[in-house]
Amino acid sequence: MRFYRLREDEKAGYTGDISAASKWGLPGARCPGCGATWASAATAYPCVDLSQHPNRAEFVVPRPEPLEEFERLRELIKSLVPPGARIPPGTRFGPLVGKAWGSFGAFFFQNPWVLVVRREAMESLQDAGVQGLEGRKPELRFRQKNNPPELVELQLVPLGLLHPDCLPPRPPPCSRCGRDGFKLPEDLILDAASLPTHTDVFRLGNFATVLVGNERFKDAVQRLGLDGIVFHELPLR
Repeated sequence: MRFYRLREDEKAGYTGDISAASKWGLPGARCPGCGATWASAATAYPCVDLSQHPNRAEFVVPRPEPLEEFERLRELIKSLVPPGARIPPGTRFGPLVGKAWGSFGAFFFQNPWVLVVRREAMESLQDAGVQGLEGRKPELRFRQKNNPPELVELQLVPLGLLHPDCLPPRPPPCSRCGRDGFKLPEDLILDAASLPTHTDVFRLGNFATVLVGNERFKDAVQRLGLDGIVFHELPLR
């Protein structure tokens, strides 16, 4: 099985854009061990609904908190995310809320790590046998009043890993908060043993801004003529 990094097709010619943020999120964390204040830029679970959670008000305002407070809040929502999923500081939940305008292709990248798909394209991929596609409709106000597209933010769980051979020399992760802090290398190599078999599209567990799809996903996208996305093959080791 081949695997590909997913990126925006900047030559597609669409004018669509989204200005939005997730409805809820965990705070960033200030670690007493390594001294860092940090949050994940990309980990998100749009299908997790906190609208009925008794403590939902604590997940509205983005902010840093002491690590102990972050851990307390994480425990409150741990049972709501997919089993075994990573929940770092700054993890986002629920739908994107905001504004949208312009024309959209089948796929749209809000930032390089938030993947949005038109509803009909997602359903076509599911009908074609692509595994693991789930998401949530954003709460967007469109400038155009006539026939705005129905969009879905895909929930891409952090699963596969970069292989250690492509990572720079670095100290071990913080024993208290788990922060590694390495920068994304130019030449990526995937750890073959870490890659999932139950889903065809995901984000990397040790660098969540990198979106990956396998050849089943790529072949279905191209066979269906879906646009807005390009594929760059990644080596395995």
